[in-house]
Amino acid sequence: MDRYIVISNHTAEDCHLALEHFKEYHPGFLTHFEWGCSDNDHNAYAIIEAESHQEAKMAVPPLFRDKSRAVKLMYLNPKIVEDPVHSINR
Repeated sequence: MDRYIVISNHTAEDCHLALEHFKEYHPGFLTHFEWGCSDNDHNAYAIIEAESHQEAKMAVPPLFRDKSRAVKLMYLNPKIVEDPVHSINR
């Protein structure tokens, strides 16, 4: 399985609504995500293990899923950086 950072965006006006939807969708998701709202960054962030981008986004309640994104993460080491066979841009 791959690891993804899932970013779920909402507006300041929708902040309370987002929290309620995460709480109702699955209470564990509310605490699994980290929230930037107190710093005026209205995003929820979580690192998820999943088989695909689409599967990772399933952690977000349906109301906010279309505005969310999943970014596949990878660890780098010197061999990957120096060896063109292990290109990070694939």
